Amino acid sequence: MNSYFNFADWLVIIVYLAGIIGLGIWFGKDQRNTRDYFLGSRNIPWWGIGVSIVAAETSALTIIGVPAIAYGSNIMFIQMIVGYVIARIILAVVMVPHYLKGEIYSPYQLLEQNLGVAPRRLAAAFFLFLETMAAGVRVYVACIPIRLLLGESVCSLGGLVDPILGAIILFVGLSLLYTYIGGVKAVIWTDAVQFGLFLLGGVFALFYIPTLIDGGWTNALKIAGEAGKLAWLNTHFTFSAPFNIWMGVIGGTVMVLSTHGAEQLIVQRVLACRNVADGRKALALSAVLIFPLFLIFLLVGVLLWVFYTGTGHPFQIPLPEARPGIKSNDFIFPIFMMTEVPHILKGFLIVAILSAAMSSISSAITSLASVSTMDFVKQIVQGRDEDYFLKFSKYSTVFWAAVLVGTAWLTREVTFVLNAAFSLRGLTAGALLGSLIIALFWKRLGARATMVGMTASLVVMNLIYWPANIPALKPWWTATFGAEVFWPWFTLIGTLVTLGVAWAVRTIAPEPFTPLPSPKLAPR
Repeated sequence: MNSYFNFADWLVIIVYLAGIIGLGIWFGKDQRNTRDYFLGSRNIPWWGIGVSIVAAETSALTIIGVPAIAYGSNIMFIQMIVGYVIARIILAVVMVPHYLKGEIYSPYQLLEQNLGVAPRRLAAAFFLFLETMAAGVRVYVACIPIRLLLGESVCSLGGLVDPILGAIILFVGLSLLYTYIGGVKAVIWTDAVQFGLFLLGGVFALFYIPTLIDGGWTNALKIAGEAGKLAWLNTHFTFSAPFNIWMGVIGGTVMVLSTHGAEQLIVQRVLACRNVADGRKALALSAVLIFPLFLIFLLVGVLLWVFYTGTGHPFQIPLPEARPGIKSNDFIFPIFMMTEVPHILKGFLIVAILSAAMSSISSAITSLASVSTMDFVKQIVQGRDEDYFLKFSKYSTVFWAAVLVGTAWLTREVTFVLNAAFSLRGLTAGALLGSLIIALFWKRLGARATMVGMTASLVVMNLIYWPANIPALKPWWTATFGAEVFWPWFTLIGTLVTLGVAWAVRTIAPEPFTPLPSPKLAPR
């Protein structure tokens, strides 16, 4: 067990794990049908959903990786958050009325209502593949520092398995307990608690680190400013790194329009709102919370740099070597927690990391189960009652938890899987957003053109990404096109390709436009 922890630290961690599982089971104990299981009975207050939105998009890697970004460079990543806020405002105004008109279970139902069943299933398949890969990799990468935090004995389950596999099984299993029983209602309420924990952890670190630096806040900010660590604005437009304001305002906005508007992971929460007003308030609250959350953890990274580099304080644990998916700097915040924070408070900071890990796992499991059940199985299997589909939903939850364990473990063995998953969201996000735009605002293009556009988008994004990231092809790419395209632009490029190709197909080979009959939506 980790020699840097004492009994009080372990007690804090154990009480947290037991409490969060008990809380999830309590809130989700009354599940009678798929409406309860996947939509939370539509009786969850908007503020709980708003907090859950932020928790769902914040993984353990975010909590340790965002400080690492500032530690290694500066706080210019905050420019991306400008787009994150703008996108939420657009979605609240434009998209929420479409989500909450009647009763739907995923954004892909909007494609069927306006284009037909084939585009719906293609988009849903894109999401299942995307989220399985991305969530599995998030689990694996988060378990690398968790292994460092909790120690070999705990993560190996007492020496029974490899420590990384043990950590994966432990946290997927714990998240599954309350997700299986309580569905999305349990996930949303545990998300709300977990958000509070990792936010408090960031605030504590922000105010605690300066107490370890001579001169406190004043001297820490002076040292950071002189080293350029507080630089936050770059107005130079580029398609490559580093971050600039155009990436944030344009690229970041379009990216979050997809992640929060066309991907079930976040949209599922909005669909659980009582009405349009609540959906808008939930997104607005998430917009208010996201900026200070990222700013806090960026400033924590700056203060860590001042503590370790600016003032020359040595690391009490040597920085581990970088591994696929995680850089050496990603270990700095966990090492600080273990070696520089007093006992009990140390336990609470570790809990902040664990909270983010479990929140992202449970969110992924319930969104995957929802899409597979409601967008595929319930459409194919006819004549079954609600008890059958509720049972299937729970079995599906277990299935996807097992898939995440398998994907995370495969990631450890096959570096290609890791690289593919990190890029996957950007490779498919444009196709999902483009198809939703067509379904709602340009449906005359038709189902065939939409599906060709989505497929073309996926192909083009792979052609943009892989040549610049395969060692054998990278010299040719650099000589021909210059620097590689930075990930904030991926969704915008993919969306434009989807729309452009769909329009071209419709123009060159038109198909008769036959308006679909008005869908019979379940009342809200």
